[in-house]
Order: sequence, then C-alpha cells, then structure tokens
Amino acid sequence: MSGVWGKKIKLSIFGESHGKAIGINIDGIPAGVELDMDYIQREMRRRAPGRSELSTTRVEEDSFQILSGYFNNRTTGTPLCAVIYNTDQHSKDYEKTKALLRPSHGDYTGFIKYKGFNDYRGGGHFSGRITAPLVFAGAVCRQILENHNIIIGSHIKSIGRIEDEFFDMAGVGSELLNTLKGSSFPVLDKKIEQNMKEAIINAGNEKDSVGGIIETAVINLPPGLGEPFFDSVESTLAHLLFSVPAVKAVEFGAGFRVTGMKGSEANDEYYIEGDIIKTFSNNSGGINGGITNGMPLILRVGIKPTPSIGKAQKTVDICEKENRIIEIKGRHDPCIVPRALPVIEAVTAIGIFDLLG
Repeated sequence: MSGVWGKKIKLSIFGESHGKAIGINIDGIPAGVELDMDYIQREMRRRAPGRSELSTTRVEEDSFQILSGYFNNRTTGTPLCAVIYNTDQHSKDYEKTKALLRPSHGDYTGFIKYKGFNDYRGGGHFSGRITAPLVFAGAVCRQILENHNIIIGSHIKSIGRIEDEFFDMAGVGSELLNTLKGSSFPVLDKKIEQNMKEAIINAGNEKDSVGGIIETAVINLPPGLGEPFFDSVESTLAHLLFSVPAVKAVEFGAGFRVTGMKGSEANDEYYIEGDIIKTFSNNSGGINGGITNGMPLILRVGIKPTPSIGKAQKTVDICEKENRIIEIKGRHDPCIVPRALPVIEAVTAIGIFDLLG
C-alpha cells in the first residue's frame, strides 16, 4: 500500500469512503505558520458533495479536526494531522452488489491486489472521497504559497464536447485566477456555462455521466524550481495529478497541440523587461528542461466520466465466477469535473510547495 508521498513535505492519507473517518498526516510544514481556518474550510466546501444539483445527493460537511501539530494558532513544526469524519454513508447500497465488479472502478484490481479483503463500500480507499484530506493539505500549502505571491487558479476547460476558451498562457494574471476561485462553476466564456450544466443534468437524467478537462495556471513562480529528469516539475506534478481518482490524462503548456506545430511555431522566443527575462509565447507552459522559467505554469488534466452510472452494464460475479448484469444504485455525480477542480488545485499546491524546498 503506497499511502505516503513527498520529499520536503511528506503526506500520509488514511481512511475509506464508508469508514468512520478519513484523514491526512503532513510532515514538513515549518513551525510558526498561522493558518486561516476559514480559508481551509472554504476550500473543503468547494469539493464537498451535496451542494449542487450537478453533484451527488450525499451530503458531507467535510468539517475537519486538527489532532496534532497546531498549538496557539500556529503550526508547531511537528506532523500536522487532520481528520474528517464521514457522516452520511449509505453502506447498504453496496451489499446487494458487493460481488459484482463495477466497470471502470477499482473493484477487480483491488480484489486481486488485496486478496478480497479490500473495503468495497463506495470504493473504499479507491474512492474520490479520499481526496478531501488532499484538499486540506493543499489549502495549508496554498496559504504558504500565497504569502510568497504564488497564485493558483483553474477553470473548466470542457464538459464532454462543450469547450471553453484556453487561458492566455503567457499573460494570465492574478485578478482572473482569484475571480475564478470565487465561482461555483468557473469558466472563461460565461456563454457556455449553461450548456455545460445542461449536459451534466441531461447525463444524470439518462442514468449516465460525462467527463471533461480542467485547465490550471500557477503564476509568480520563481525561475529555477525543479531538477532535470526524475525530479522535473512535470514529473513531480504528474505524480500527484495522476494520484487523483478519475484523472486519465495530463499535459503541460500547449500539450498535444504542440505536436502539430513546426519548431518555429512551438519555440518560445525570449525578451527582457527590466531585469526579468520572459517569453513572448508560452507553449512550454513555464517549464524548460524540467525547471521553471518564470512564466505562468500551465497544465491540463482529463477527467473521465464518473464510472458509477445507473444504466445496465455487463460484468462478472467475482465470487460465483459467472457473467452478470449490474445496475448501480446509490448516489453518484453525473460529472465529477466541478468537484475535482479544487482537488487539482490542491495537489498542484502540494507539488509546488515540495519543489520550493
């Protein structure tokens, strides 16, 4: 079981979707940091279920309790441990189908890996519910980054085949990113917001689901973060981004679009402004040789459609070793993209904090 990540900062997550609680232990937060608890709770609320017609009806406040590492309103420098209690589990929803392998879930692989002892309720430790502690850790790291004027923001780039605009990769600024952070459904082109929402609602009404893309920007990063090859900025962030359930693709800068360009189109030419070296374009996404170059760091993640859908699907009874049909009951998001967005920002913040070490 690999539940630990990091170098400067070390994270250890624990819990299951329908267990008593989930949580995280964070080692490496410096002593003396004053944390804004309202800030952390706002970030937790952005991810929490049951707050929109677009999400699952499971209602979790995602209120956290800090168990250690925080005293007299300051971090102590010892491991910071937080717990989030589960309060709205419907575990009985999974009893009738516990032997049926849900398509595109971790049921089969988890059963094989852990010899049938894995917690199958709501996906257990494979569940997106476990991202709540990551948002807590990200909110802590994010406050420290913002003290250094490092700002992270995101928008919903697509839902299904409905596309929003791209960030201005060379010129994205803090005002836009902070505005997006305050939106419950952040998009650049407000005209397509309703179309996206209708696509999500229609998918849910059809007992189906849709996926999408999240585009994230990090601005005011100093040049020089990261190491070539195995500890590159891309390697560090991709490791965390791919640890988020439902993430199936990651790209930086122009990403796959750069493959259709000529070198003269893809190259980011330099200029100097005062004492600061910048690039006219930013197809590299703020990274050269695995190291930040001072331009905005731009990344995108592809989120798959929620695999829990109400439509009848073919599967296997793992106990009887027979083919079956499954119709998944319970409460599920017809689209996980809006709730995944703060998670992507959180793990990005964790990765950047680790690189600053």
